[in-house]
Amino acid sequence: MNIMKTKQIIATAALLAVMAIGHVSVTFALSIDDPIQPPVLPAGCEHLAPPVGNVVAYRVYAIGVQIYSWNGGAWAFVGPEANLYASANYRGEVGSHYVGPTWESNSGSLVVGSSALPCTPDPTAIPWLRLTAASSYGPGIFEGVTYIQRINTAGGLRPITPGTTVGEVARVPYTAEYYFYKEEN
Repeated sequence: MNIMKTKQIIATAALLAVMAIGHVSVTFALSIDDPIQPPVLPAGCEHLAPPVGNVVAYRVYAIGVQIYSWNGGAWAFVGPEANLYASANYRGEVGSHYVGPTWESNSGSLVVGSSALPCTPDPTAIPWLRLTAASSYGPGIFEGVTYIQRINTAGGLRPITPGTTVGEVARVPYTAEYYFYKEEN
C-alpha cells in the first residue's frame, strides 16, 4: 500500500472516530464553515425576513420555558429562560436566553432584541418573531448581530386556566430555533 493511500485511510478512520466520540463538535465545526441558509418562511410570514443586506451569521436551537405571572385577571408575560444549543438534538450548549430579550453566548457576547414583528403559523405555539437588535457586543457569536428570528416554535403559550393567587408563576416549556443576522460585508 502506498503512503498516500495509508494517509487517506488513517485520516478517514480518525474522522470517523471523532464523529463517533464527539459528534457535536464535528457538526458544530462544519456549520461554521458552511453558509447557513435563511429559513423558508410560510405564507403570511414573509415580513419576518430581515432587510436586504443582512445575512445569517448563526443559528441556535433553544429549549426552555416561557415564564408568566398571574396578576389577578390574566397571565402576564415575564420572560423566557432557555439554553441555546448548536445542534437540533440539543447538544453543544453555546449560551442562554433570558429576559430582555437577551441572548448571551458562553464566550460572553450578548445581543438584546427590541421591536418584535410577530407571525403565528401555529396557533398551538408562541408566535414566530423578527426582532431588531437594540444592542450587541462582546467577542463571540452575537457580536454585531442586527436582527434575530424566532421560528419553528413549539409550546410556550400562556396557561388557559386562571391562576389561584396573585403572583403565581407558570413556567411553560417551549422550543424554538433562533437565527441571528449580521450586515453583509
